Order: sequence, then structure tokens, then C-alpha cells
Amino acid sequence: MSDSNFNSAHMMLAFLGGAVTGAAVAYLTAPRSGAEARQWLTDSLALRKEEIAKLPPRLRAAYNAAADAARTAYGRSLLASQAADDGVAEAVEAEAAEAGKES
Repeated sequence: MSDSNFNSAHMMLAFLGGAVTGAAVAYLTAPRSGAEARQWLTDSLALRKEEIAKLPPRLRAAYNAAADAARTAYGRSLLASQAADDGVAEAVEAEAAEAGKES
């Protein structure tokens, strides 16, 4: 479950990178004059101004979700490791007790 948050953040960043790359290619290969291309870019950015303003908080939220998932996974693995260590210690003690009974 924690991996899905991490993958979602990477997926969002990959999507944004692809969108920027696609926009750059479209801008550079469009059959327009320089003035028309600049006007188109200005109009497009004006229409998407609100979406662009929401981007940093969304990225921050995705980063925080990924960091929380990583902390949770680390805590779980630490607890599992400690439980395994305790189990090994108990097994060694039990084996030593059995060896002591046999002698």
C-alpha cells in the first residue's frame, strides 16, 4: 500500500515532464509566425494560470505522501527485524536449555 503513494508521486512527475516536453515540441514545430506563436503561448498560459498556481501545493502533497509512506514502511521493517531478532534469541536460549538438560 505504501508503494502506491510513492509510485503515484513518480507518476505525477513523469506526467508533468511529458506534458512540458509535449508542449515544447508542439510550440517549436507549429506552423505559425513568431508573433502568432507568442500570442498563442500567452493565451494558453492565461487560461491555465489557476492550474499552474495549484501545481506546487500538489507536488508538495505528493512528496509528503511519499515521505509518510517511506517512514511507515521503515517503521514496519524495523519492528519486523526486532521481532525476528527476538525470535532467534528465544530459539538460541531454548536450544541452550535443551543442551543443558541433556548433559
